[in-house]
Amino acid sequence: MKAFDNKTTGIIGALEIKKTRCKVLYWCIVATLIFISLISIVPSVWVLLSGFKSVKEIYQIPPDIFPKEIRLSKLVEVWKLLKLGNSYIVSTVICIGEVIFGVIFPALGGYVISRLRPRGSKLVMSLLLWTMMMPASIRTVPLFMVFNDLPIIHVSLIGTYFPFWLAAGANIFTTLLFKNNFDAISISLIEAARIDGCSDFKTFKDILLPLSAPIIMVTVIRIVVSSWSNFLWPMLIIKDENYMPVTVKLYRMKTQYQLDQYMLALIFGMLPPVVMYIIFQKYILGGQNVGGVKE
Repeated sequence: MKAFDNKTTGIIGALEIKKTRCKVLYWCIVATLIFISLISIVPSVWVLLSGFKSVKEIYQIPPDIFPKEIRLSKLVEVWKLLKLGNSYIVSTVICIGEVIFGVIFPALGGYVISRLRPRGSKLVMSLLLWTMMMPASIRTVPLFMVFNDLPIIHVSLIGTYFPFWLAAGANIFTTLLFKNNFDAISISLIEAARIDGCSDFKTFKDILLPLSAPIIMVTVIRIVVSSWSNFLWPMLIIKDENYMPVTVKLYRMKTQYQLDQYMLALIFGMLPPVVMYIIFQKYILGGQNVGGVKE
């Protein structure tokens, strides 16, 4: 296999692939990945095809896989009927806020723990790791109580987008991701910046952040996909129907429209993160070892 001629990393390399048992293992892995991919893709394809069927075709027994007619104008008709434009804007605003909070504050936190290391940073690191081990369900009720009556200032954030943004800014996984990334960057770059008179913040802004572009892109994609598909917290926080994101809007309209129209509505809901992932997938799979100083 030509793909393995220059391969030196991974569990199967150029030498291992020549062995029969390694070839069997390789094709078993490929078959497993294809099976998992089909499990992930088939439901979405089925929803898309069902959206172009009539209600009679959907309930037909035995069912047909493909619709008798694919009418693209139905997409425009359903979009106008559902009036999802406002929900798209709301979801976009929430996503943008989560991206801003979810990149800036975890990056600053990771920088402080990784490079500045003030007194007590080891304790903070231990607390972060311990908090990651807590099930998310345990934090739901306390967080809702905090958002309902913010300590000290006693202001309710219910009905606003700040709970989503604050939660994104306090994401522990993202903080540790940036911390590990900053640990891998050469200390010589930071020392050279300090010799040139850069402050800690300027070093962070002009040196470390540009070198962390792949990590930032991965974080942005992860936040957008997570934010767009978030259902529980928008359902708990947002009460006004005019300010509901796409996920909650789709849930509330499930009994208001015909099944084929609702299937297309689901496609409209899942389309943005899918498109974003397809465009920027190389940043998820890729990584760079960037260096500017030879040691």
